[in-house]
Amino acid sequence: MNRLREDDLVASGDGTVRGTQSFVHTLSECWSRPSLTLLEVLWRWIYGIPALLLVWHVAKGILSTVSLNTAALKTMTVTDPLQASETLAEAMAVLLPPVSRVAIWLVPLLLVTWVIWSSIGRTIVLRRADNRLHARVGTMILLQAIRVIALAGSFLLWFLCLQWYAQRTVTGPMTRGAEPNLVGYFALSILTTLGLFTLWAIVSWFLSIAPLLAMLCNLGAGSSLTASFRLGPLKSKLVEVNLVMGIVKIALLVLAMVFSATPLPFESIATQDFLNVWWTIVALLYFIASDFFHVARAVAYLKFWRAYESPAEAATEI
Repeated sequence: MNRLREDDLVASGDGTVRGTQSFVHTLSECWSRPSLTLLEVLWRWIYGIPALLLVWHVAKGILSTVSLNTAALKTMTVTDPLQASETLAEAMAVLLPPVSRVAIWLVPLLLVTWVIWSSIGRTIVLRRADNRLHARVGTMILLQAIRVIALAGSFLLWFLCLQWYAQRTVTGPMTRGAEPNLVGYFALSILTTLGLFTLWAIVSWFLSIAPLLAMLCNLGAGSSLTASFRLGPLKSKLVEVNLVMGIVKIALLVLAMVFSATPLPFESIATQDFLNVWWTIVALLYFIASDFFHVARAVAYLKFWRAYESPAEAATEI
């Protein structure tokens, strides 16, 4: 029987469950059950590899039909920000029309496929973690679609912010004959990215717990969303885990960038083939680690819910 261990949550002296410390114990449990991560990696990569190949094929087709000045892109330097900005603007002017035409059909295709496949994959992983859960694939698809729409809205807000920053610090000064403020643009972009990332981690907890509630209590999409806002003290634990996950994602990204840059001091003796293999290995390790923490968050949510549920609810699940 695949059951979660529910006796390793860390509690304070007054009996209150500690979120972060309990999450660390959950990481240990997930590490001792590698099949959960393997399943997560499997269903994600079954989708991701064909999706990347399709995007690569489409990108090659676009590049073969446009006149892109690749030589100018290769010779860009940070010591001449005005020239670099003009080169990037020219490249975007060439690429944006064909990319927009392809994105009209490619983006919806990838999103719809992701919503359906990820709902099936996540159901398999969660039932492997705890076989008391109900299979609610149709409900999962609806809830995942809502999550994707909300996430797409956050990306749209991020993109609009970057456009406004570019107008204020790069394109606006260039039209007046002044030098663009690339440092200011990148500083604002980084701060906005981190801010929106943190905000999403704080407010998106109900979109993550709703599919679990559907499987825990055999609920529909609407009932799951409604129930996710009626969790009482459990809400703070979910927000805490989401914030920890946000920090972990940033840490993983920083580590990936550091390891990617490790061979660069030896660029004079390292071949391009070696660098390509090294970067591929770093990317694979990053995605595997990210998948592991996604599984751990889902398992932590399950354990917290069972720790806070009422005896009546527990009886319906056993």
